[in-house]
Amino acid sequence: MNTKARTTTQWVRACAAAEVRAGEPKGLKLGGIPVALYRLQDGVYATHDVCTHAYALLSEGYVEGETIECPLHGALFDIRSGKCLAVADKDATTYPVRIEGDEVMVALPVQGEADA
Repeated sequence: MNTKARTTTQWVRACAAAEVRAGEPKGLKLGGIPVALYRLQDGVYATHDVCTHAYALLSEGYVEGETIECPLHGALFDIRSGKCLAVADKDATTYPVRIEGDEVMVALPVQGEADA
């Protein structure tokens, strides 16, 4: 019997697409998960909202080009990939995003039941 839980994803409505503005990260909680949304020239992206270096919300940080800078200690992350570029030693988690009509949808992990 395999008792290891599997992780799947579920698409969740985040907000109206018009609410995500270039240069202004938008923080929200989706299914209890803190998520930050960003609008870049080629679309909308999502990361976990909490910095991997120290507890601070990336949605309160500073967007410069395609990066987000944490407001607490200046950790820098690539918005598209979550890759840490400075200060922190762990990448930020990213989530798939799609636009359906005028809605931003984010794929979030959902813990599945243990496989029998």
